[in-house]
Amino acid sequence: MQNSLANLQNALNQGETTAIALADEALRRIEAADGQGAKAFTQVYAESARAAARASDTVRQAGTCRSPIEGLTVSVKDLFDVAGQVTTAGSTVLRDSAPARSDAGVVQRLRQAGAVLTGKTNMTEFAYSGLGINPHYGTPLNPWQRQQARIPGGSSSGAAVAVCDGMCVAAIGSDTGGSARIPAAFCGITGFKPTARRMPADGMIPLSTSLDAVGVLAADVSSISAVDQVLAGQRRVPRQRKLRQGRFAVPTTVVLDGLDGPVAAAWSRALGCLSAAGAELVELPVPEFSELADINAEGGFSAAESWAWHADLLGQRGAEYDPLVLSRIRRGEAFSARAYLKLQAQRRAWQDRVLSRLQGFDAWLMPTVPMVAPRLADLQADEALYFSTNAQVLRNPSIVNFMDGCAISLPCHAPGEAPVGLSLAAPAMADDALLDWAKAMEPLFQVLP
Repeated sequence: MQNSLANLQNALNQGETTAIALADEALRRIEAADGQGAKAFTQVYAESARAAARASDTVRQAGTCRSPIEGLTVSVKDLFDVAGQVTTAGSTVLRDSAPARSDAGVVQRLRQAGAVLTGKTNMTEFAYSGLGINPHYGTPLNPWQRQQARIPGGSSSGAAVAVCDGMCVAAIGSDTGGSARIPAAFCGITGFKPTARRMPADGMIPLSTSLDAVGVLAADVSSISAVDQVLAGQRRVPRQRKLRQGRFAVPTTVVLDGLDGPVAAAWSRALGCLSAAGAELVELPVPEFSELADINAEGGFSAAESWAWHADLLGQRGAEYDPLVLSRIRRGEAFSARAYLKLQAQRRAWQDRVLSRLQGFDAWLMPTVPMVAPRLADLQADEALYFSTNAQVLRNPSIVNFMDGCAISLPCHAPGEAPVGLSLAAPAMADDALLDWAKAMEPLFQVLP
């Protein structure tokens, strides 16, 4: 892939380009009057980005490379603190807040690694939707059929569009129920939800502390892996996996319900490619997946924990919230301590049963979302459609967050088709193996007919 991290790093090493040239090009795309930069970014760091790029070029000229992302452009979602800047989390209610005193943990690691921070990306207000619609700062449009104004997915909406439109090489988002993987699937790129505890969470405005994870979006698996090393603070040596030695569960409960035509076709074709490559695919009922709707019927961790964070702010400035976000936060107001403790116990028991059922598999496979990206205008015109669509797109990826696992969404559509994502998921702390398996699968989907 032309915009992959590895290709750009090689071009830098060969002297075919410079970090300042890459930063200038990214900033040009962000600032283009006919582009999506004004909606994809809430803040642009042009001056500091160019300074960081020049510093990176000096480091490289001295024969040093601090990390695999040295000199490459990266954006961060606007719920991570950047020292000296206000963190708005896609909302207007925080615009008057004091600037952050220090960088969030992931931002610190990006800077130390020599990344060039281009700016903060737009998002669903307070990350509370999988659709990516933002009435305050606008909604960046999906690159697929852009003239039809389709949603990018969310909540890391600006992150996905920024990667697709060359405004950065990689984007740091968050993922509470699919917020990195959903926009990756809708926009046709790769999105990763790591095991939450592998990444620093300080300096990050929470949606749900029980479910939140840092997310990474980029063009391909190698790019994701390189950024993951930096954020996790761990160097890893990729292991080559042979698909004919892999055994993967294909759950048949819930996750395959209601697939629209393009998703069903791409999903079936991708499974055929994996089988032809020798992978063992085992269809498996997972009845526990059907229990989640009842377990989270009162709003789950997101409602309870977001209400705890927002209660005082809502009392002061509730009228300024997006009403579609506000209604979901308010569900947590009636969440009792007893209900919260019960939910924690239910989660632990559910995780144990799912782990037991999926034991013996290298990972499990499912469509990332059951539909292709819908039109923005349709969702804005119909509140009932908005909420039903949001529930559908969150359904599959949120399983992994409740599991406290890791997952990656790979584009599996043929050229010219609507973007479709295939998710590969695994239990907590299986991230390295998951990325290796995803790397083995990726070439199959890149050459789909």
